Amino acid sequence: MLVIGVAGTELAAPEREWLQHDAVAGVILFKRNFASRAQVAELAASIRQAAPRPLLVCVDQEGGRVQRFRDGYSALPPLHDFAALYAHDRVQALALAEQHAWLMASEIRASGIDLSFAPVVDLARGNRAIGDRAFSDDPQVVAEFTRAYVRGMHSVGMAATLKHFPGHGSVLEDTHVDVAIDPRPLEQLRREDLVPFAAGIDAGADAVMMAHVRYPQVAPEPAGYSPVWIEQVLRGEPAAGGLGFRGVVFSDDIGMAASFAAGGVAARVGAHLDAGCDVVLVCHPQLVEESLQAVEGRTLNTAALLGLIGRGALGWDGLLADQRHGSTQSRLTENFGKTA
Repeated sequence: MLVIGVAGTELAAPEREWLQHDAVAGVILFKRNFASRAQVAELAASIRQAAPRPLLVCVDQEGGRVQRFRDGYSALPPLHDFAALYAHDRVQALALAEQHAWLMASEIRASGIDLSFAPVVDLARGNRAIGDRAFSDDPQVVAEFTRAYVRGMHSVGMAATLKHFPGHGSVLEDTHVDVAIDPRPLEQLRREDLVPFAAGIDAGADAVMMAHVRYPQVAPEPAGYSPVWIEQVLRGEPAAGGLGFRGVVFSDDIGMAASFAAGGVAARVGAHLDAGCDVVLVCHPQLVEESLQAVEGRTLNTAALLGLIGRGALGWDGLLADQRHGSTQSRLTENFGKTA
């Protein structure tokens, strides 16, 4: 299955044709697709109307620098801001993280969008791409925040996606533009980066997004192409050392430089699916046609994503009338200041 990107604030004719394809399970939106709250809600509705079956509409609305929708939406602090508060008031920090999740998910659901790919559960250990997107450098602290964030998202009827498995925070390189290699053995990764993923899975997280990082002591290929990481470690039975995950596995974007190791577009799509990914992210519209050709003849189950479709949206009028919306904004601003 594919989740694809589209180019602008309205669907173009070729994009409507893409949505007819059996392999297209959803659309991911970016800043380029956003002009206003009303416009993005209309775009989400038009995506659904253009498809012959239920589709998943997604976005990355983490807070901080990764917040695709801004005008008319709460300015969400980055997750790393919670670490300083945790150091002197653990209970309040965890409560505010859950409220951050509630606020983010409420606004996305009010816009008619199913899913924000959150939370980031990587460790904050200096990675150029992750940076302040991560809660902390301490695996146990991140695990606590992960449980709180999953609860907050679920309380609004939004599925939670843990990313980037098995951990993108402990290497320096940004996989958008470079190859990233983590030399640590599996047992060290189990003690460190895998801890928050285990906590999130235990808390009922619905999906996991893979990292394009390579861990040569575990498998020769990047994690998203790796049956070892997906089938043995992530989905494997706990008695055999696996995490027992039973939800949906997403690739990271195949347009990122670190994904090129598998070859061309068709090879990247095939490598992810063959390794066990349920869904391949094709965020760049210019890669969609070739990706659709790559899945011709494959047996694909788009129904697997139905469990990720959002539930219980209020719409903006209902959300703004809910006193929790304003009070949650105020609590986050009081503790973290106004986030741009």
